[in-house]
Amino acid sequence: MGLLNRLAERASLGETGRFAPWVQRTLGRGGLLGGAFRLMFRPRLAGWENLPPSGAYLIVVNHSGGGGADVAVLASLWAERFSGEHRLAAMAHPLAFHCPGFAGLVRGLGAVPSSYDHALRALQGGTPVLVFPGGDHEAWRPFWQAERVDFNGRQGFLRLAREAGVPIVPLRLHGASFTNPILWRSKLLAWVLVAPRLLGLKRFPLTLSGALGVGLLLGLVGPRWGFGPASALSWLWLHFPLTVLGPWIPWTVTARIGAPLLSADLYGASSEGTLEAAHEVVRAAVQDLAP
Repeated sequence: MGLLNRLAERASLGETGRFAPWVQRTLGRGGLLGGAFRLMFRPRLAGWENLPPSGAYLIVVNHSGGGGADVAVLASLWAERFSGEHRLAAMAHPLAFHCPGFAGLVRGLGAVPSSYDHALRALQGGTPVLVFPGGDHEAWRPFWQAERVDFNGRQGFLRLAREAGVPIVPLRLHGASFTNPILWRSKLLAWVLVAPRLLGLKRFPLTLSGALGVGLLLGLVGPRWGFGPASALSWLWLHFPLTVLGPWIPWTVTARIGAPLLSADLYGASSEGTLEAAHEVVRAAVQDLAP
């Protein structure tokens, strides 16, 4: 079993798909964070009527700008719209359930680790699940590819929906790439920094804030104390969570929910051997959703 799977199995969860009361108060209308997110991102989500009225379903969303603004916008919109009365379990990186500060938040959001078994249990229990199939590959794509939906060929979400017997609901986010511009998505950087590879990450981003910090350290510390210490500080700076997730630039983030895709839409008469074609159907459905 890989490291991420072990982290997923050992994660301490909150109530699956249900916002904790303190999260609902904070993110809902009148809440401190909800108000801040509305001020920063002016979020708007259209297509609520496309959500199935009952039962479980799998919401498939594109991922951008490191993923922080995506989650903030969707969580605040959900809290405001449903006031905690409608379940939704977002899939979160297993590492988040073990990081001080993040662990309490993802538990409070009712999230589940991004593993097949956790998501399947939630769906089979009647809880809708939200997934970012592109994961870190898509979240860390360069900002000039903002309009490109890229799931990196991943098909696990299709197997999940098919086994659980639930529809897939496409959702498209626009604008999140510019809240935290990614300059470079690199497998080499993951190896150079060491820690990402130890944590099971195959790639790592260079964000605008990360690049500016390195530039300042090399430009100011290097000439005074030497480029060895400046390089070491730059290496540490690129590990700092805020250089990956933010700081956020105020930007309008909009979203739209599309019509559910049923098994017949994805697989036709056959349920075998069509995952590649179904992947393109879902990716295109997300891609084609206008702001």
